[in-house]
Amino acid sequence: MTVAPARRRLRFAGVAAVLAVAVVAGVLGVWRPWAPLPSTAPIGAAEGEPAAAIAPAPLVLPEHPTVLVFGDSWTYGSAATVPTEGYAYLLADLLDGETIVKGVRGSGYLKPGLDGPAFGERIAALDPALSPDLVILQGSINDREQGAAGYREAVNAAWDAMVAKYPEATIVILGPAPHELPVGAGTARIDADLADLAAARGWWYVSPVAEDWITEQNYLEIIDVEVGRKHPSSAGHRYLAERIAAALDALSGVPVTIAGESETTPEQ
Repeated sequence: MTVAPARRRLRFAGVAAVLAVAVVAGVLGVWRPWAPLPSTAPIGAAEGEPAAAIAPAPLVLPEHPTVLVFGDSWTYGSAATVPTEGYAYLLADLLDGETIVKGVRGSGYLKPGLDGPAFGERIAALDPALSPDLVILQGSINDREQGAAGYREAVNAAWDAMVAKYPEATIVILGPAPHELPVGAGTARIDADLADLAAARGWWYVSPVAEDWITEQNYLEIIDVEVGRKHPSSAGHRYLAERIAAALDALSGVPVTIAGESETTPEQ
């Protein structure tokens, strides 16, 4: 288990405010706050059928949350100067908590990774004693060439296993972020499937694709296209961490920080 402890708590800064507004704009289209609170029971449509949406409950976390970040090479920290400069590690300071980072390069819901199996088998091997307050389930673009057959079933099985492993945890799904532009058809399909399946469970879904986190204007600032083989650079991981922290803030109202900045008030 790799844990990155938080060292400081900073106030919500101007850049994070802008990011949070963008996130709120994205989520208001799928969340009706007057609807009943969601059921935690797994719900999923058959392959190719749209699932009925359930309104997610507002995100509530303790003051110093323990966050399990589970995903692929982006979660691992690939292409950062060192893996611990990856977004999943940086989130610890931004959330004033600790992150438990579980990233396996090349892995997906269907595709085994370079250093471990596919998501479902990896989830089965997780230590139940970790007891996270929040699980962020990231990705993955690695399934983009696996085809649609069996994909939704694999996702639902993995999510069921995560719920069974950590029944008290809140789960937020972080969709795939594009490693190249324009966004490929396989990545777009994965993004749509995950959004649909998350909505069916009443889970929050954060879509870097739909929210244009990576654009032609900032692509080369975020993605290392040479040595990093189209993974985020250290600067890119920092950007992703700030976007994710702002997204969580928009779902909960808890102040977040901008990595490396001094304490500020909301007015600043």
